[in-house]
Amino acid sequence: MKKLNFSIGKVPDQAVRIGTVFILGLVGALILRHHFLPESFGELGHYRANAIPGIKALPLHYAGWQTCGACHEDELDKKMAGFHKNLSCETCHGPAYDHAVVDPTASTPNVPRAREACLTCHGYLPSRPTGFPQILELQHNPMEPCIKCHNPHNPAAEQVAPACSGCHGEIARTKAISHHALLQCETCHTAPPEHKENPRQFLPKKPTNREFCGQCHSKGTQTSGTLLGVDLTSRDIPKVDLETHGNTYLCWQCHYPHYPEGK
Repeated sequence: MKKLNFSIGKVPDQAVRIGTVFILGLVGALILRHHFLPESFGELGHYRANAIPGIKALPLHYAGWQTCGACHEDELDKKMAGFHKNLSCETCHGPAYDHAVVDPTASTPNVPRAREACLTCHGYLPSRPTGFPQILELQHNPMEPCIKCHNPHNPAAEQVAPACSGCHGEIARTKAISHHALLQCETCHTAPPEHKENPRQFLPKKPTNREFCGQCHSKGTQTSGTLLGVDLTSRDIPKVDLETHGNTYLCWQCHYPHYPEGK
């Protein structure tokens, strides 16, 4: 049998290397602490305590909406009762500390009147939440200033959009070139009247089962007359066997309802 020899007191080379790196790191941290870090670092945790008076010494630019409301009560009341209630006055009017606190005559806040100012938030952008008011600049009252029809402090439109496309423009344009172009939105969606005025609180209902689509697309259903409010006469409607087609998957897991061609 081969004898195993152990040398008592000999430190493995890898332990020496690890220890060397650790000691060098510790020495480097101590040098950094005493020669490069600010003296106040660590007094308030992992922060530089002297940063607080430094920040306080910076010049003020913003006054806050409460300060604006002290003189502009009517405008503030309109804003707090409208869709812009969560916007600070200085979001649109710019920094107003010099005007509101130092001297009202020293400077005048910006009063945006061009369309571009409103389009920063309300220009059409697909990534914005569904229901957020958006417009297509070249189609919605082109060349006209927004303030001609909307009061910026309470920008509710004089009348709500007459059709769903007023807020769901992308969906409307997609559906317009699909086989579902003649279907009204209400054919598949039930929306309470309050949805047009408060879309997030009163959401429309959507179909939840395969049988709903089967009213038009299941084998054996009528292909003439009126179904779901649509005249089906002389229309070549695709038919499937709901028992075998797609197994248990819901129809919209394979077919986008607003453009229902197969994937």
